[in-house]
Amino acid sequence: MLKTPDKSDSSFALRRRHQARLCMCAVVLGALSFVIASFLLFSIRFFTQVFYHQMFSIQERNPDPSALGWISILIPAVGGLIVGVMAKYGSSAIRGHGIPEAMEKILMDGSKIPFRLLFLKPISSAIAIGSGGPFGAEGPIIATGGTLGSLFGQILPFNNFERKVLLACGAAGGMTAIFGTPLASVLLAVELLLFEFRAQSFVPVALSAVVAAATRLVFWPDKPFFSMPTFEAVMPAQLPFYLGAGLVFGILAILITKSVYFIEDMFEKIPVHWMWWPAIGGLVVGLIGYIEPKSLGVGYSNIEDGLSGSLTISAALALCLWKFLSWNIALSSGTSGGTLAPLMTFGSLLGLALGVVFQFLFPHAGIDIHVMALIGMAAIFAGCSRALFASVIFALETTRQPLGLVPLLGACSVSYLISHWFMKTSIMTEKIERRGVRVPSEYFPHDHVG
Repeated sequence: MLKTPDKSDSSFALRRRHQARLCMCAVVLGALSFVIASFLLFSIRFFTQVFYHQMFSIQERNPDPSALGWISILIPAVGGLIVGVMAKYGSSAIRGHGIPEAMEKILMDGSKIPFRLLFLKPISSAIAIGSGGPFGAEGPIIATGGTLGSLFGQILPFNNFERKVLLACGAAGGMTAIFGTPLASVLLAVELLLFEFRAQSFVPVALSAVVAAATRLVFWPDKPFFSMPTFEAVMPAQLPFYLGAGLVFGILAILITKSVYFIEDMFEKIPVHWMWWPAIGGLVVGLIGYIEPKSLGVGYSNIEDGLSGSLTISAALALCLWKFLSWNIALSSGTSGGTLAPLMTFGSLLGLALGVVFQFLFPHAGIDIHVMALIGMAAIFAGCSRALFASVIFALETTRQPLGLVPLLGACSVSYLISHWFMKTSIMTEKIERRGVRVPSEYFPHDHVG
């Protein structure tokens, strides 16, 4: 006897078609995300060469203010002025570090991002970072990849839910293309963009990240993004110290988050148009960069210095302080840049310093400063962003240190808990919640089909 089709069969077939369509677009987005990630990285290198070395090249070089003398103090201000003009006459959405803006588009605008941001965001970020801005590339690439995914959802016949998934696909693909961290990128998308965990949403995101990771292997070397010495498995007697460090990093995450928005409120009181704020912040960045050149630019090498333990405690704390002041003022001024790399810089350097202190106070406890720097790198970000699992897996994927899982998970959980208890919002949500946007704090179910 033939079975009579019913509504449930029709609904199931419709869901399969929608899922297949999303997955096909996710594969394309994964490949395109690598292209835009490469464009962003090469643009940062190009503007760094132009601003600090007066060369037209995409060879990777760090900002070098010593060759220019005091004139170098003005370079970040010039970059900030350009970004301010782009924000005023192009789109004010390029201001900030990208992830909160993407969250707001998802929650308020049906995941619709204007086409012009596909070019304005990476170019403005490349100018800001290339002129010495103390940012990483992750926030801009998440915003740019998310814009690409949103455009797919606007051009093709997708609904709001599917457009959100495509935005997350682009964001995860872009982050994977930069760092080679597919699982962390998927988890970051789940924790900060999707606000849910089910196959219809995370499978396309996973496919996008996989394609971006595979494409990355074709063109870039397969090695850890951050190099560090290997270490032994953590023993039970050492674990309380690492959990205690998580408590310290959770408190620091609160202080960092509060300070960012305190300085941002101070900029609001400056009696000039916000277009000029990035230039004002750039002057401070330039002055600090003249004192401490390592505070300029993306500073991924600073993270490796912390993880490798190659700095003295005084050098680590001094670099952390200068980088923090530079980043805090620049980010609060409304320029275009990221937060992940700076936060992990602070964490790795502070973790190194805390590890040295623990070794001095408890010489027989067997504390490994490399482990402490690793958990500091992740726990600061976990406390600031509330992306717990993404923070843990990101640290594991970028360093390829599987024995770090236990102390990472423990310390990041403690840091997250402290942040959750004593801070209503995170560094990602404070700005948009001030504008009346309610950000979900936990997963919730949906039924989106057509």
